[in-house]
Amino acid sequence: MRLTLKKTDLRWLAIVLVCILVPSGLAAQSEAPGGIAGAAHDNSYVIGVDDLLAINVWKEPEVSKTVPVRSDGKISLPLAGEVQASGQTPLQLEQALTAKLKSFISEPVVTVIVERINSQKFNVLGQVAKPGSYPLAGASTVLDAIALAGGFRDFAKQKSIYVLRKNPDGTESRIPFNYKKVIKGRNVAQNIKLQPGDTIVVP
Repeated sequence: MRLTLKKTDLRWLAIVLVCILVPSGLAAQSEAPGGIAGAAHDNSYVIGVDDLLAINVWKEPEVSKTVPVRSDGKISLPLAGEVQASGQTPLQLEQALTAKLKSFISEPVVTVIVERINSQKFNVLGQVAKPGSYPLAGASTVLDAIALAGGFRDFAKQKSIYVLRKNPDGTESRIPFNYKKVIKGRNVAQNIKLQPGDTIVVP
């Protein structure tokens, strides 16, 4: 069966195609060069020493680098030189790098992503296999910390564990943690989410 289209049918078909294609074209135009302008800028996390940063400068592969934050709080980037990173949010660092690169690159588009957080840490002390300082990754809990520290030694007092936490006013809170009860599904609220600077003490 042969399908015959009239001129009016063709006109309507053209209108439908325009309605479909134009919005997608506008969406593509609104996206930033390289698709990075729409990337979320983090203005809450504060960069610290030892953090690993992925810095992308659009169309400038020689300048785009993954760099660690040095012990002095700075990073080194081609053309931009040394820039203070510690104490800045990724958005603030993007703005600082953009200002530095304007002398060398026309309208630089800079994106900063914290690839690995190493500056936020917690401590595990006492009767565990591997006491020490550990990077705080994601929503780590007291149980996660004990597992990272290799578990308990033979004489650990598993019912008397506590978390030392610094308060904003400079004081310190002591938060109890009864391992025996928590693993049995009791007092699970004690398995708190850790914060930077927390110290888990296993007597």
